[in-house]
Amino acid sequence: MIKFDSDYVEGCIPEILEALAASNEEQTSGYGVDPHCDNARELIKKACKAENADVHFVVGGTQANVIVLNSLLKPYQGALCADTGHINVHETGALEMTGHKCLTLPTENGKITAADVEKAIVNQRDDGSAEHIVQPGAVYISWPTELGSLYTKKEIQALSRVCRKYNVPLFCDGARLGYGLASKNCDMKLTDFAKYCDVFYIGGTKVGALFGEAIVINNDAYKANFRYYIKQHGAMLAKGRLLGIQFEQLFTGNRYLTVAKHAMAMADMLADALKEKGYSFLSEPETNQLFPILSNKKIRELQKNFGFSLNGAIDKDHTAVRFVTSFMTKEENVKALIKAL
Repeated sequence: MIKFDSDYVEGCIPEILEALAASNEEQTSGYGVDPHCDNARELIKKACKAENADVHFVVGGTQANVIVLNSLLKPYQGALCADTGHINVHETGALEMTGHKCLTLPTENGKITAADVEKAIVNQRDDGSAEHIVQPGAVYISWPTELGSLYTKKEIQALSRVCRKYNVPLFCDGARLGYGLASKNCDMKLTDFAKYCDVFYIGGTKVGALFGEAIVINNDAYKANFRYYIKQHGAMLAKGRLLGIQFEQLFTGNRYLTVAKHAMAMADMLADALKEKGYSFLSEPETNQLFPILSNKKIRELQKNFGFSLNGAIDKDHTAVRFVTSFMTKEENVKALIKAL
C-alpha cells in the first residue's frame, strides 16, 4: 500500500534521528530550559528576523492551537475562523471544550476576508444585546488552509490592519507553513508572519520532524506567563530537549525549506498529471494537499493499492479526494499513482 493520506505518515529527516542519537547520553535540564532549545529559539528568531520574539515548543498542532487561543481569549470571548478551519472541523471541539466558541465565517476557498472579520467584530460590538453574545476575541487562520489554499501577502496585511484597528490578536496556525513557503504561488516570507501576526507557529510534525511545533509570539502584550498555559494544558514536555534538537536541525542550513520544496515538487508533478488527464479539482492546487474529483469507480480501483482521504461527494457518481505529499514522498510512488490514474 502506497500512502498519500497525510504529510506525517513517515518519520523524520535522517539528520534528526542522528542528532537525537548523538545526544542520548547528555544530561540537560528539563521542560525546554536546555542548550538545545535555547539554540533552536535563536535560530528561529534569526530566520524570522524577530529578535524580540518569544519562542516556545510543544508537541502537536492541536496543543498549539488550544494553548495559544486560551492565552489570548478572555472567558467570554471566541475565535473568528473559517467554517472549514482546523479548530472548527478537525480538533474534536478541543477549543470549545475549554469554553471558547469557534465563531465561524463562511468561505468557499478556506480563506476568510478582512471585510468579513471587521463586520463580525462590529456587529457584535454594536448589537443592543452585545453582552449576551460571545465577543470575537481573536482571529484564527491557517496557512496553508484546510483546502490547501494560500492567503496572499495583501490578504494577510488586510487582516492584520483590521485586527490592530480593533485590538484583536491575529493568530496563524502554521502546521504546514513550510509547504506554503515552498509553493510557487507563495508571495509571503517567514519574516512576514513575524511582522503581521501577533502569534504564529512553525509546524515541524508535518514538515520533517518526528513531532513538534514552534510557537512564535511577536506581540509583547501576549508574552507574559505563557509557560503557565503550556504547563496547565499538559504540554510542557519533561524531556524538552527532544523538541529543541529537532528544530535545531530543521533551522540549520535552511533544511526546513529544503524538505518542503521536495514535497512541493512531488505535489506539482501529481497536479500537472491530473490536469493533463482531464481531472477537475475541488480547489485549485497550490500546496501539497491536492483535492481532485474522481469517479467512484476509479476511487474503488485506487483504494486497492493507494491510501488517500475522501473529502465529500460531488454527485452520486463522483467524490472529491485528498492526496497529500510529504518531505519523504518518493518520486517512484508518485509515478505509480499517476500511472494508476
